Amino acid sequence: MNEASVRAMIVDAFQMMSGWELVAVVLALLYLVLAMKERIECWYAALVSTAIYTVIFWDVNLLMESALQIYYLFMAVFGWYQWRKDRGQEKEFTIRVWELRQHLLTFFCLIVVVAISGYLLANNTTAAWPYVDSFTTWGSVITTYMVTKKVLENWLYWLVIDSVSIVLYIDRELYLTAILFSLYLVIVCFGYSRWMKTYQRQQDLCLATA
Repeated sequence: MNEASVRAMIVDAFQMMSGWELVAVVLALLYLVLAMKERIECWYAALVSTAIYTVIFWDVNLLMESALQIYYLFMAVFGWYQWRKDRGQEKEFTIRVWELRQHLLTFFCLIVVVAISGYLLANNTTAAWPYVDSFTTWGSVITTYMVTKKVLENWLYWLVIDSVSIVLYIDRELYLTAILFSLYLVIVCFGYSRWMKTYQRQQDLCLATA
């Protein structure tokens, strides 16, 4: 895609966007930046942004994406509680990593649920791109839980999910949201780097105090 095409897509995005989509985009960006900095306020931004996106995705027949936003609403509350509880106990909510077997089990479960939900959507609804929609939805379900538990690899999961989501949103003419997810890819890289450094400091501290 050349520079002129990118510029035209951005102009089209701003011409076609609704005021609510703009609010949702700004809050979604704010959520990710605050999450990268491990700020509990990220969950407030997530709560409002997902409430708006629930309606937006339903209107463009991304049914699984719309259902995902309802899940996000509950996870925003759970994430806020999880981070606040740990802060209240006056101890650091440490970043953790998953073992290989946890990732393999996650991938297997993801393939199964995507196959089932994609088939059901394809044969019983008007959902667009049912299998891709299912993949981004169920992948996001898993990865959001990883964020609430501060699992380091959540950023790598988001890298894949957000890349696939960009294609999905462009097809549905949600250009501003596609641009948002392109920005996500940049923030995700910074987020992974920042959390990795924190995790390494934790490991060094554990070795020093052992």
